[in-house]
Amino acid sequence: MRKLFMRLLTAGTEDEVQAILDAEGLSSNASRWTPYGDNESFYGVVENQQAHPVPALVEKVTNGIDAILEKKVLQDGLDIRSPAAPTSVRQALDRYFPDHRNWDLGDARRRQAGELQIVASGPRRDTSLLVYDDGVGQAPADFPGTFLSLLRGNKNDVHFVQGKYNMGGAGAIAFCGDRRFQLVASKRYDGSQPLGFTLLRRHPPALAEAAKRKNTWYEYLIFDGKVAAVEVNELDVGLEGRMFRTGSLLKLYSYRLPEGSRSIISRDLNLSLNEFLFEPALPFLTVDNNERYPENRAPVTPVYGLKRRLEADTDTVETKFSEVSRTSAFGELGITVYVFKARSRRQGVKETKQYIQREYFKNNMTVLFSLNGQVHGSYSSEFVTRALKMPLLKDYLLVHVDCSNLHLEIRNELFMASRDRLKASDKADEVRKHLRDMLVASELKEISRRRKASLGVDSGDAGQMLRDITRNMPMNEALTRVLRQTFNIKDEKSGAAPKNQRDEPRRPKREPRDAPPFEPQRYPSSFRAKGGDSQEGGLKLYRLPKGGNRTIAFATDVENDFFDRTDDPGNLSLSIMRPSSRGGSGGGLPEPGQEGDLLDVVRTSPLEGTIKVGLRATGQMKVGDTVELVAALTSPQGDLTETVLVQITDPERQPPRKEPDIEPPLGIPELVLCSKGGGDGLKSWEEINEAGVEMSHDVVVYPFVDEDKLSRIYVNVDSKVLKDFNVGSRSPEAVEIAERRYISAVYFHTLFLFATTKSRKYNLKRSDGPDGEEVDLADYVSDIFSSSYAQFLLNFDAANLIDAIG
Repeated sequence: MRKLFMRLLTAGTEDEVQAILDAEGLSSNASRWTPYGDNESFYGVVENQQAHPVPALVEKVTNGIDAILEKKVLQDGLDIRSPAAPTSVRQALDRYFPDHRNWDLGDARRRQAGELQIVASGPRRDTSLLVYDDGVGQAPADFPGTFLSLLRGNKNDVHFVQGKYNMGGAGAIAFCGDRRFQLVASKRYDGSQPLGFTLLRRHPPALAEAAKRKNTWYEYLIFDGKVAAVEVNELDVGLEGRMFRTGSLLKLYSYRLPEGSRSIISRDLNLSLNEFLFEPALPFLTVDNNERYPENRAPVTPVYGLKRRLEADTDTVETKFSEVSRTSAFGELGITVYVFKARSRRQGVKETKQYIQREYFKNNMTVLFSLNGQVHGSYSSEFVTRALKMPLLKDYLLVHVDCSNLHLEIRNELFMASRDRLKASDKADEVRKHLRDMLVASELKEISRRRKASLGVDSGDAGQMLRDITRNMPMNEALTRVLRQTFNIKDEKSGAAPKNQRDEPRRPKREPRDAPPFEPQRYPSSFRAKGGDSQEGGLKLYRLPKGGNRTIAFATDVENDFFDRTDDPGNLSLSIMRPSSRGGSGGGLPEPGQEGDLLDVVRTSPLEGTIKVGLRATGQMKVGDTVELVAALTSPQGDLTETVLVQITDPERQPPRKEPDIEPPLGIPELVLCSKGGGDGLKSWEEINEAGVEMSHDVVVYPFVDEDKLSRIYVNVDSKVLKDFNVGSRSPEAVEIAERRYISAVYFHTLFLFATTKSRKYNLKRSDGPDGEEVDLADYVSDIFSSSYAQFLLNFDAANLIDAIG
């Protein structure tokens, strides 16, 4: 039995495993196999979990972390289900890994990561993965109720672990080659039991068909009706820096990793693992070997999550900020926003965009929804363009949404049991809207405005040439009317410009006052509320209109990333209660347990010395009610506390909205000409690149979409297409004619390609991109012109074609 186990353990591919089974006469011996989960009908449960091999592999990592935490609790002499056990993953980490917030220190992280490893073996293009954890382990007799069970909910009442559905370990089997082989071996942490092992597989479809069965099933290897057991003290299984003594080994044969993750796992697979594990509870190692990749200088790499990678990449990340929202409807929702630079590492826009995509968006996930650091679903960049309407940020924005403290009802309506995608539900739509509202009102609005300002144009007459062209074009009255809306073409009867195009007097701008430079501190030494409407009992009072919003700003001297840094972060706690005898009546309000019971609260991360807390009254609050808001900012010298009063007042009266008599016409996009150096009414490439938009000799046109409308068309007069066309021009007049033809053709073709494609509601996707990746319409139109379409427009002449046909 030991010999069989060692042969299976060292097998590098599923073909080698099949050869072992054939040699031992086990392949078709029905007495040696029993259904996985004790039910042949569980085939669909296994096959219909994760749709992607990486999140399926992440479930193995998560189970390993759970096993390590369980071991710690048992070593502490506690029952894992007892009230004395930790009640959350965070509490377990704080109790048993007090230095977990400082795992950025290499030695500490490396030592801890050794307890959980993914080891690659087999040929380069047929890689098998061994997942090891130094966790609680299982006795052979317990396999049917743990590793080999499904849908029993055996972790549902263990509150400090991630698992709860009792099927996360099964998802990876569907990606184990064609035969679905997976070795399971484990030994109890205290060494009280022998090592148990079995082999999972899909029952060969040919045998199922021969037996006239409608479907196949999953099964595992047994001997005398039981899981095999062997005595093992220690084994060399290729782990980094240790031998296997206790814990668990799961080998996934011929694992079907996605393209882009099949080479050196310590590099390529790591990128995807980091994406799906934004902040894993424990770090782990990925281990390759020099036999597979002799040129690999870093075969062993610790994985500590995308959060730490982002915070270490100061060359690429321009800014980050966080907000926490607590509402009675959803519970607590925390967001952290990362905005990437348009250009970084001394590279241009194109190279920077490619780097960001490769390093952080390998799986096309722009908004990451996580529980206890594990990503359970995501939005693509369409959320940025369609929901936020910030298209300039779609390639430069990553949002992490921490759902760990959402109400259970909301989590159930948001996440699938497979933990790899979001549900389509009314509650999920409400969360999406709430997230959109938070981000649109956040610091992101100003960041988007600054990017957009880089594309701004002066009030020069960049469209004069097109006005000249359109004045002499044979057009019907309807088209002429549309063109006048944008090009300010004079009305032939009155000679006047359209009313909506006339110049309006500009108000003089106020010069901003010089503010003293902000000198941030690592830890806060001051914390006080700003403003206030009045005072009661020595406390500042803020009036909050019923049904309205109010923001209270707190002044502090702490640095901007105080809440979000991985090394020793701080926190702002908010408590809301009935006022004491110091002031206010309270109005018989119930004593709340958390701040969301009476007020919906959004708190921001510090920004240049200011922390903002947004408030909105819930249905429990009535006009005249007053509550105390106690804000406590953590500090090593003791929490800094500030108490204020919030009073509910009558709703603000909104003036009746005056509807316009006639909706103003949309017009057609503004023409903006650009060149490498700019000047003479031209926008420079440098200015456009600052917005994160690539402009170079290879780019012909960029359609700029603002608020879901095509507002400007940037035509590059220094494109390679135009330069090459003018090489043979014999006179300045010929060059000018070619340029005018180029500008007008590119502009109008862009306009009508964009409008037609959008009106037809086409869905654009790239066959060579990530699965399901939608292509932005503006990028699609720009890419068409950057190939050969613009060259065709310059060289094609209908008159010459007619002559040729004649």
